[in-house]
Amino acid sequence: MFLLQVLIVLLIVVAAVVTLLLQARSDRFQAARDRSLAAAEAFAHAPGLVRTLQGPDPSAVLQPLTEDARKRGGVDFIVVTDRDGKRYTHPRPDLIGQRFIGTIAPSQEGRVTVESVDGPLGEEVQAVVPVKDDRGTVVGLVSSGIKVTAVSSAFDRQLPVVLGTGIVALALATAGTALVSRRLRRQTHGLGPAEMTRMYEHHDAVLHAVREGVVIVGGDGRVLLANDEAHRLLDLPPDAEGRPVAELDLDPRMAELLASRRVATDEVVPVGDRLLAVNNRPTDSQGGPPGSVATLRDSTELRALAGKAEAARGRLRLLYEASVAIGTTLDVERTAEELTRVAAPGFTDYATVDLSEPVLRGEEPKAGTGGEAPELRRVALNGVTDDHPLYGAGELVTFAAPTPQATGFISGHPVLVPDLGASAGWRTQDIERTQAVLDYGFHSLITVPLRARGVLMGIANFWRTRDSEPFEEDDLSLAEELAARAAVCIDNARRYTREHAMAVTLQHSLLPRGLPEQNALDIAYRYLPAQAGVGGDWFDVIPLPGGRVAVVVGDVVGHGLHAAATMGRLRTAVQNFSTLDLPPDELLGHLDELVGRIDQESSADDGEAPVAGATCLYAIYDPASGICSLARAGHPLPALVHPDGTVEFLEIPGGPPLGLGGLPFEAAELRLPEGSSLVLYTDGLIEDRRRDIDVGLELLGQALAAPGRSPQETCEAVLAALLPARQSDDIALLVARTRLLEPDRVAEWEVASDPAAVAGARADVTRQLARWDMDEAVFTTELILSELITNAIRHGTGPIRVRLLRDRSLICEVSDTSSTSPHLRYAAAEDEGGRGLFLIAQLAERWGTRYTPEGKVIWAEQPLP
Repeated sequence: MFLLQVLIVLLIVVAAVVTLLLQARSDRFQAARDRSLAAAEAFAHAPGLVRTLQGPDPSAVLQPLTEDARKRGGVDFIVVTDRDGKRYTHPRPDLIGQRFIGTIAPSQEGRVTVESVDGPLGEEVQAVVPVKDDRGTVVGLVSSGIKVTAVSSAFDRQLPVVLGTGIVALALATAGTALVSRRLRRQTHGLGPAEMTRMYEHHDAVLHAVREGVVIVGGDGRVLLANDEAHRLLDLPPDAEGRPVAELDLDPRMAELLASRRVATDEVVPVGDRLLAVNNRPTDSQGGPPGSVATLRDSTELRALAGKAEAARGRLRLLYEASVAIGTTLDVERTAEELTRVAAPGFTDYATVDLSEPVLRGEEPKAGTGGEAPELRRVALNGVTDDHPLYGAGELVTFAAPTPQATGFISGHPVLVPDLGASAGWRTQDIERTQAVLDYGFHSLITVPLRARGVLMGIANFWRTRDSEPFEEDDLSLAEELAARAAVCIDNARRYTREHAMAVTLQHSLLPRGLPEQNALDIAYRYLPAQAGVGGDWFDVIPLPGGRVAVVVGDVVGHGLHAAATMGRLRTAVQNFSTLDLPPDELLGHLDELVGRIDQESSADDGEAPVAGATCLYAIYDPASGICSLARAGHPLPALVHPDGTVEFLEIPGGPPLGLGGLPFEAAELRLPEGSSLVLYTDGLIEDRRRDIDVGLELLGQALAAPGRSPQETCEAVLAALLPARQSDDIALLVARTRLLEPDRVAEWEVASDPAAVAGARADVTRQLARWDMDEAVFTTELILSELITNAIRHGTGPIRVRLLRDRSLICEVSDTSSTSPHLRYAAAEDEGGRGLFLIAQLAERWGTRYTPEGKVIWAEQPLP
């Protein structure tokens, strides 16, 4: 609105300025014409002009006179011509004698001509006046004029003044408009005309459409306004507006309240058969006009429904509490207890939940036959007191067929028993107990079956006692709603129990059933599945040739059956790769490729989420040398507990988690003191939501820092210090205390690469076995070593070494610098070779080949005699 006013003022000022400028320009040109005419007439009537024109040389006489007159008269030229327009004078002498430019015909006839022409001096405003002799004959012409540029320049000099005046006028008008608009908006509370019109229309519509009566009374006690609802509630006459309140024949209390202008808030006033809630406020409390505004609301029906509304609000509140409190866990019994805690005492005095036995195990209960008495276990009970005669939690109850519990469970429909004392079927369960229940004060029961997704799992019972009102039909719908919500949560918990049990069973079936026999390490372990879901943690202990032992700990990302199944695949893969006797870094490289393929298969299989990686730590310990070779793929650092109890976290190069691909793994070799403990674990041991991982590592170091403890004692100490109250991830812990093979149990020789040296090697072996009191193994061992050494001499290169180890078995090893491995095959009748390995395979318990940085080692194991 203000912008519109400013625009109008601007248009007015601009129009005034333009008009003023045009008028000034017009006045300037008119003044120029008048001056030119006056100068021309004055010169034309000058004495002696006629005689000079008739003289012999008019130009010589008139030229100085016209120039002087021009300068005095303030014109640009005065030109005198003969009757035909030949110039006698001109400001430019070179134009004298030439023909006059302009209209001279009217002047030749004795008239005056004023015109604008494009003359020798430019655009000019000129007047042409005839010069007459005594007889009135025109004997010559006088023209006087002013250049248009002279007139315009004068006008231009006035233009800034006019424009400045216009701008000042515009500023003053705008400021005045702003002040007026501001005052109007303040008085109208910022509303414009359209808004005020719309507000009036809306208020008028609301006033007559609202379901509350509105009465406005003026300071003189007269009714100024009463809407339609006020007319109806007060039974006002049609002409009530304008009349005093005292003349409207109202209830005295209502008339006094309307005329008093006092403050009233929801004051109940009886008017006829109605109860009106009246709110009254004076209108002059904030400077308004004197009077009051009263609103009237019929509260007759509201008061009648207040009790029911409060009950409905209580039920809605209870349902909201149930939606929040029931199903907070995936435990069947806790979910049932949550239902009883919500229902009692908010809805009932006592609440019980009875479930089929298979439900507690996560199984789906079998459908019962009609009339068969259901056998249910009471898993939850809650009430106002504990000295009740109801069946206690944990009891197995067989409900007789006529009872409400059996009826509700078999039919799948809720059962309402408003009066237990009058229910003959209920008392057939146990006469003595039911009488005790009645004597205690139980008088009403609702039984609702717990059914979800078509599975009938049990029943929920709601009991009322003593002073509580009996159950009604309205209570039945609330009980059904509570039971339906709880049934879904119980079924979710049942399904989770089943899935969790299956996953735990699968996980346990994929983990080691026990530790293999070996002498290199004294091992203890702990494996704790997560309470909230099965994960993919695993560990393994794998005996290797040469008395060595491989230990491995890994963790598959994620939880559930998929993670457990993937864990089994990886554990099997590690066992298979270990049979190739690969170094730890190479083994992790093969495992990384396998995890990548598993991820690709999972992604392509019905959109199933991929494993997205795993972590692993693989270590090989050789008791003959005390050297441990380790490599890790994204796994936490292992800890080493020295014999004196000091703890060290081994800084092994950290490779990427399995499944990322593209990056190599790096192994580290460490010499471990005898009696030191190598501690491997998964992240579930050190990670917890309540503490940082660095804090977990520090706690682990403190728990390990004790000398002389056995691996079993170390496991117990670690779990006591770090096991969280609620375990959210699997925990795998492996403690391996090192042993060294005694020097007298190892014998080594170097054999020349000459067939003649085989006999000397056999003799050395015979003597060594005699020292070990193993004469029974001499023949077999000599035969095995002879074949192995002969193969090394014929097919290998470089120095040949022989090593005997006496461990749980007798191990024969022959090493050379060749990387070519022999293969077992059936030799044909005409073949000269190929029978030696076949003979070794028959005599040895196991045999194989492993590669070293220097070449290869062929080994064979025999049981100790």
